[in-house]
Amino acid sequence: MALQRRRRQERRGVPEVPVAASLVAAALLIVIILASHSLLLASSPLLDRSVAPASHRPTPLAKLSSVVLLKNPMQRRRKAADAFRVPIGGDSAVIDLWGLERPKGYYGCSNATGEFATAEANTLPHRYLMIATSGGLNQQRTGITDAVVAARILNATLVVPVLDQTSFWKDASDFADIFDVDWFIASLAKDVKIIKELPRNDGEAIQTPYTMRVPRKCSPKCYNSRVLPVLMKKHVVRLTKFDYRLSNKLETDLQKLRCRVNYHGLKFTDQIQAMGDILIQRMKAKSKNFVALHLRFEPDMLAFSGCYYGGGDKEKTELGKIRKRWRTLHAKNPEKERRNGKCPLTPEEVGLMLRALGFGKDLHLYVASGEIYGGEETLAPLKALFPNIHSKETLATKEELAPFSLYSSRMAALDFIVCDSSDAFVTNNNGNMAKILAGRRRYFGHKRTIRPNAKKLYSLFLNKTSMSWGAFSSKVRTFQKGFMGEPNEGRRGGGEFHENPSACLCETSQVSDSYLWTNFGNKDAKGNNISKNDLEVTDYLDYTSSSNGTEPENDVFMKQEESDLEEIVSD
Repeated sequence: MALQRRRRQERRGVPEVPVAASLVAAALLIVIILASHSLLLASSPLLDRSVAPASHRPTPLAKLSSVVLLKNPMQRRRKAADAFRVPIGGDSAVIDLWGLERPKGYYGCSNATGEFATAEANTLPHRYLMIATSGGLNQQRTGITDAVVAARILNATLVVPVLDQTSFWKDASDFADIFDVDWFIASLAKDVKIIKELPRNDGEAIQTPYTMRVPRKCSPKCYNSRVLPVLMKKHVVRLTKFDYRLSNKLETDLQKLRCRVNYHGLKFTDQIQAMGDILIQRMKAKSKNFVALHLRFEPDMLAFSGCYYGGGDKEKTELGKIRKRWRTLHAKNPEKERRNGKCPLTPEEVGLMLRALGFGKDLHLYVASGEIYGGEETLAPLKALFPNIHSKETLATKEELAPFSLYSSRMAALDFIVCDSSDAFVTNNNGNMAKILAGRRRYFGHKRTIRPNAKKLYSLFLNKTSMSWGAFSSKVRTFQKGFMGEPNEGRRGGGEFHENPSACLCETSQVSDSYLWTNFGNKDAKGNNISKNDLEVTDYLDYTSSSNGTEPENDVFMKQEESDLEEIVSD
């Protein structure tokens, strides 16, 4: 009986709870647990979510997913089997990423030798060469540079070249709208006689020009055999579609003339230069150092290259329609083009390359580009890796850009100025602007210039998710040797002359403070006096210590591999 009473008392001590109340309590408990778990994840030092494609081949149309960025350096030691994770701060750089101090013994030198006759002695009467350039701004720039040399070869007077106004870009700008034409004529006066237009008799041009075209890479012998007989008979010859119509290899004095034209004779107009300087100042106000990225990922570029970025039938249809503009363009194997390094890197691939080289998320990046295929969706992975992205459109007001915005070449000129003045210049392609700026930055002190080794990076991007970040970044650095703008990378004279002006890169054990005025004299194009302090060492001065470049004893970097995208839209 006593046992039964105790059991009844125990049952009375546990109050009965309704079923509904029990369910509510259980639900509240689950909510509390989930909320606590979320707080723990948010405060975890391992996670900083950033958008990046899950696919090994990132595309404007590919589905995007989240990638974990590691804040804690200890997490970088995960095994290769772990998920591919991008560190927040960037790895420690093996080299100085912010440019190079002027390399001892290397300097730009473009003075003519004593055997190079003056324009007065070289130019023969009744010979006038007219040039119609082709393509966009930088393609036209190569044409203008080579036009001066062609006139020199033919002993002719050069009429200021006419810019292409009918190509893909449909820019109505004349030479004088982009370049300082008076400076162009005066600065090269001792090399080639240049006039603004043909002489006239009673208001009429002295003679109707005979129009013809020369083959690509035409040598001096080619000009003398094909053009000279016509010039002697007709007196005025106009060469059309003039881009890359001069041989890459010329005698030293003609190569140096190329450098005098490209690096000294071609100056942008005061209006364009002033706006470019404003953009540079605003970039430097945001960060002590900044990187400029020339990002060619426009629809026309992708269509012409024949590359495919995983966007399915929509991408193939859209780019296929653009490809039809070039009737003679043969079909290409997209996979083969990518494998051979002939496709521009995607914005995400450029971002991963830069992060692997050591640039952190706090980097300020100036992006020079046209309309990006896929728009913001394509740029999202790059912006996730580098949030501080700027462009001329974000740095300047619409009112400030109004004089330039309707002209693609003038807008491209602004990008050219900022890229040239950046602490490090990066490109995702091997087009005209990339080549010209690579050569220019070599000539003016070997400033840091990073160009992707696309052929080797392709397989790395293809398989990146199967390795750790440490393994990935190590391979990127290995593959990029010889593509970082070092003065002794590649073999001297390798590649296009515009990207590696070897005849104008001199070497000496000790640069002397003594100097000679170049053929510009000590006055500018308008007759104003120029002081020594107004000139850069590698700009208008030449050293007395050495006149010829020499081959480096040891080439410690891999020979740069060429990507030979056609020039037609590779500006």
